[in-house]
Amino acid sequence: MKTYIEPKSADWAQILQRPTMDLSVIYDQVNPILETVKQEGDAALKTYAERFDGVKLETLWVSAQEMEAAQSKVDEGLKDAIRLAAKNIERFHAAQARPTLEVSPMEGVRCWRKGVAIEKVGLYIPGGTAPLFSTVLMLGIPAKLAGCAEIVLATPPNKEGEIHPAILFTAKLLGIDKIVKAGGAQAIGALAYGTESVPAVYKIFGPGNQYVTAAKQLVSQSAGVAIDMPAGPSEVLVYADATANADFIASDLLSQAEHGVDSQVVLVTNEEAVVKEVQEALDRQLATLPRAEIAEKALGNSMAIVLKDLEQAIRLINVYGPEHLILQSESQYKIAERIINAGSVFIGAYTPESAGDYASGTNHTLPTNGYARNHSGVSLDSYLKQITFQEITEEGLKNIGPAIEKMAASEELQAHKQAVTLRLNYLNSK
Repeated sequence: MKTYIEPKSADWAQILQRPTMDLSVIYDQVNPILETVKQEGDAALKTYAERFDGVKLETLWVSAQEMEAAQSKVDEGLKDAIRLAAKNIERFHAAQARPTLEVSPMEGVRCWRKGVAIEKVGLYIPGGTAPLFSTVLMLGIPAKLAGCAEIVLATPPNKEGEIHPAILFTAKLLGIDKIVKAGGAQAIGALAYGTESVPAVYKIFGPGNQYVTAAKQLVSQSAGVAIDMPAGPSEVLVYADATANADFIASDLLSQAEHGVDSQVVLVTNEEAVVKEVQEALDRQLATLPRAEIAEKALGNSMAIVLKDLEQAIRLINVYGPEHLILQSESQYKIAERIINAGSVFIGAYTPESAGDYASGTNHTLPTNGYARNHSGVSLDSYLKQITFQEITEEGLKNIGPAIEKMAASEELQAHKQAVTLRLNYLNSK
């Protein structure tokens, strides 16, 4: 990791740059894929499966027989772990449900708002270097709780044309049976535009690499489909002081670094000695990891920043807006209260980011690349539209009508005024 000692705030933006590719380059690569899927449908998905996944698919859909066969291929211990995680995630997300909001702002005027499930949603589950069955829980549970009528899950197949059994076990556990064998930008295109066999959806959820993120952004413009957020390569920022455990910190940094070579991890501390201790712990732990090569490359995009002033450190954290923020410090609660830009915050030595990734109950689909400054992570609300309703009685129109007439006339929208005037004249003539 690169180390910066007391960097000036004017240099923070340069220091904290994410290791992302030039968007114009990515768009140039992704746009033709999306256009081909739009034009050629299923045939394009099969062509791209052969090109990118190394498999010639006979069918795009996971069959009921494949779903059933996968159940026996998952270790019983893992099944129990998935069930435990599912219960915690369900409890946390079910608690987010809001009652219908109703207000009478004046006599005879009634307004209310209620959440209505998005009818058709697509869930993208990465499966490249690591099949993320945990993401099935994070996306599928709130979709089910919200009451989405149609849920389509897309995930890339392996070279045998199969989907990882843990993904299929988890999907079946949640009652999701529409699973298409497609990954990358082509899967996003299929969900956005629809193909002969893949239905188009109204909103697409799920993390992915920079190509998946770019595809989501492009289809949101061209197809009118909504997306959850720009969720690209994973990242974590750890704030630690001398009271923190260096081994714990290193393990948290590595847990994000092993996601992919374009991941980024950041250590912020008030002590140079902490940087040295953590670097030593990183070296020890890195040597034991099966994905050490990936993690090591990610660490090349990463940094340690020493800021002795706590106010400066809090400012830097909020400027960066990390996807994951871990606090191991005597001041951890004080810092947590001051955080305004972060996807999810993990407080204390015994709260590893892994807990949120899997089983604590919070959602791990979070904004990256600084989008935590203006986006929330996935929640129950992500699957709902808030529709407003209103009803005005005769008395209510008499109370509110003159104000509407005056405002409409002032904006020179005569038909708007007329819609009220006609009604008021009618009521006054009764």
